[in-house]
Amino acid sequence: MSEMISLQIKRKDAGKIKSGFPLLRKEAIVNPHVLKKEGQLLRLVTESGEFLGTGYYGKQNKGYGWVLTTNEREKIDESFFINKLSQALAYRSSFFQNLSTTAFRVFNGEGDGIGGLTIEYFEGYYVINWYSEGIYAFKDLILSALKKVVQYKGLYEKKRFDQQGQYIEDDDFVDGERAQFPLIIKENDVNFATYLNDGAMVGIFLDQRNVRERIKDHYAKNKTVLNLFSYTGAFSVSAAVGGASKTTSVDVANRSLSKTIEQFSVNQLDHEAHDIIVEDVFHYFKYAKRKEFTYDLVILDPPSFARSKKFRFSVAKDYQKLLEDTIDLTNDNGVIVASTNYSGFDMKKFKTFIDGAFKAKGERYKILEEYKLPKDFKTNSHFKEGNYLKVVFIQKA
Repeated sequence: MSEMISLQIKRKDAGKIKSGFPLLRKEAIVNPHVLKKEGQLLRLVTESGEFLGTGYYGKQNKGYGWVLTTNEREKIDESFFINKLSQALAYRSSFFQNLSTTAFRVFNGEGDGIGGLTIEYFEGYYVINWYSEGIYAFKDLILSALKKVVQYKGLYEKKRFDQQGQYIEDDDFVDGERAQFPLIIKENDVNFATYLNDGAMVGIFLDQRNVRERIKDHYAKNKTVLNLFSYTGAFSVSAAVGGASKTTSVDVANRSLSKTIEQFSVNQLDHEAHDIIVEDVFHYFKYAKRKEFTYDLVILDPPSFARSKKFRFSVAKDYQKLLEDTIDLTNDNGVIVASTNYSGFDMKKFKTFIDGAFKAKGERYKILEEYKLPKDFKTNSHFKEGNYLKVVFIQKA
């Protein structure tokens, strides 16, 4: 590692760091000119030179790096990473013993004390996500530490830090034995096909595990289900396993068709009994309204930002209108699962979109239940935006 440099923090932000706030915000830094190379270790000090913590320089869309410790005597070496990883694994010990679920997050960035790094477990394989060149500079130390605290079939990585903050295409295999793909994982006794070496995504978003289970066990039986922005159809499959009479999956990506068929197939479900539609969701709204299609259960989980040939969508600006269109396709007493992973607003703000949408349509509603991140996605209570997931089950009254 390069020599530690001194980074001055403005007074207002110094107090936040002392109390546990983990992010180095660009606006908080007095002397940003000293930041030369990502991966630099930083001695964080007040403008008067008082020690605040040790961090590292790593640019993400969120900020310029992360605080690693507020203990002046703690060194950032292999034993530091062994300690953080060991604590994270102990916190999730019950997950390793659960035979009905064989994929989960084992390390969740700042929630486990190292912002910019996440690690997920898939049936004996670990996938490491590096979110900046800064954290990637610690790769050798982190891999060495990981190998000392876990047994694994193989290790994979995702480098998510090119100039636009996107995933870098690469052979993601790191160590051990290569997995045979699709790698079938279990989630609450439902099978899912995953690909650890096929681009940025593996085929399932693990943060929605509890929501999928609730749909399967409580909401799907004998219901017609519409899954919008369906990706690989994980919600649809969960609903089908739970006894849905029919599911309809809609996503603009061409690969969503074959991927969704595969997810049905690995659960011995007949995909031909369900509709899998490659179409822009906004076009589908118009088509479904024209055909007067309605559904008992609608799952609305759009990406934070999306762009197609004719539409641009951002959750912050457009979620309420999207929900209004969804209300039109929902049967009376039907349920909408409204979800977003956008970290720029909290649950209270999200509920104002829900309220606004139903008022705009002149419809009444009842909130049945709410979900945030599951236990394995550990968060830092001083960093609210890290607890990004917001899911609300809404009944159209």
